[in-house]
Amino acid sequence: MQPLAAGILLIAVFFCSCTGTHQDSLSKQRTGTPASPGPAERTLPAATKAEDDRPIIVAFGNSLTAGYDLSESESYPSQLQLLLDTRGYRYRVVNAGVSGDTTAQGLNRIQIVLDYKPAVVIVELGPNDGLRGMPIESTRANLEEIISQFQKARAKVVLAGMTLPPNYTRSYIRSFERIYVELARKHDLTLIPFFLEGVAAREDLNLSDGIHPNASGSKIVAENVLKYILPLLKK
Repeated sequence: MQPLAAGILLIAVFFCSCTGTHQDSLSKQRTGTPASPGPAERTLPAATKAEDDRPIIVAFGNSLTAGYDLSESESYPSQLQLLLDTRGYRYRVVNAGVSGDTTAQGLNRIQIVLDYKPAVVIVELGPNDGLRGMPIESTRANLEEIISQFQKARAKVVLAGMTLPPNYTRSYIRSFERIYVELARKHDLTLIPFFLEGVAAREDLNLSDGIHPNASGSKIVAENVLKYILPLLKK
């Protein structure tokens, strides 16, 4: 598994370029505007469709997955669907992102995702825990339980790694980063070292809040994710 070191400098610049307090979760813009509801906050598409027998890939995360302040078609899961379609992979991508979700909140709604009987799950959770300064062990425990439940359901899990802004203590940041590396190693997961690789700190690829990818940034996230999930898919 690759370390998160390649993304640390980028994410440091990324967070330092934002205004306001870093303690805010990813569910809010710096202006304080309430987050737009993620797909799972509205209505997830039916877990089963008689006319659609494609294996399911679930994008499970917070506002970075939900596609904060973007149209549904601009979210990274929708962009990922387009990339798979053009490459001839018959999979259905379901966006199960909820703005503001912590790992505990993700764990609380995991049954909704399990009902899809997903073939692959992309887990993008943890940043809101870190931004709120939650105990590392609780974040680790929640993520590990999420991983375990998906693996028990025979889903292949892809874990999206993240880091934190430099105004947190170095020991906390390192411990946070290690969560993803260690869980990926322990559970033999595919690890995306840095979920926002190539997007963080780019004004042209983020919304005015400096945190959430815009439509162009979302497309790059989808392209990055595609590289990691392709080895897990059947054509």
